[in-house]
Amino acid sequence: MMKGSIATLPLMEAMKAGDECPLCVLERQAEQHALSFILGSAYMEDDIREQTDKTGFCRHHYKMMYDYGNRLGCALILSTHMKRLNNELARQLKDFTPGKSTLSSRLKKTNTTKERDAETTVGSWVKDQTKSCYVCNHFNEIYGRYLDVFLDLYKKDEEFRRLLRESKGFCLPHFGDLVEVAEKKLSDAQKKEFYPILFELMQSNMERVEKDVSWFVEKNDYLNKDKDWGNSKDSVQRAMQKCAGGHPADEVFMQDR
Repeated sequence: MMKGSIATLPLMEAMKAGDECPLCVLERQAEQHALSFILGSAYMEDDIREQTDKTGFCRHHYKMMYDYGNRLGCALILSTHMKRLNNELARQLKDFTPGKSTLSSRLKKTNTTKERDAETTVGSWVKDQTKSCYVCNHFNEIYGRYLDVFLDLYKKDEEFRRLLRESKGFCLPHFGDLVEVAEKKLSDAQKKEFYPILFELMQSNMERVEKDVSWFVEKNDYLNKDKDWGNSKDSVQRAMQKCAGGHPADEVFMQDR
């Protein structure tokens, strides 16, 4: 096996895990590590609190923090984060100036998509606060490294190429990221070899999960009650993972009691 960066071993282990997406495995490890770190004792350290005060957390990771169980740690983090938010909110409200209203804007259908651009200073500030997350940032900082190492291993390590060919593919979000990075990191000759392998993996494994979840539906028909479940019993959570990433059937991640 090729010796490389600190990301090599975790990536190799994730490829061997037999998961529907090895990059989801790495993402889960990263967010659990970040939660254990900040809610272990790090929330008492000034430099860490300075970071969490500034970035805050997304809705998903606030829920994971609540489930983790350290209410005092959460309260200490939130107390200084909300103090910062309230100071900035007061400044935003004080400086806010309403724009000029027009008939066309009043008649225009409201766009509530998350991708819409904010049209007020307050709306822009709120978007900045809610899209920032300490735990997401922790994974994003190492995710690019994992993608780079993935392609380096693919180019240089036969064992890794074997693990890739024998894998169950990837979830759609991580698959898309791999394609985007491969476009920049691989030569034309390497792309000619890599894409057929990756695309066949995705197509065959997406179809495999589709068949499993379809049989799950059919198995719940009384006419099929005596037939074998096959691989369909856990197909719902695997299909959700393939479509959107993550591990929806994971037990709640909690601190050690």
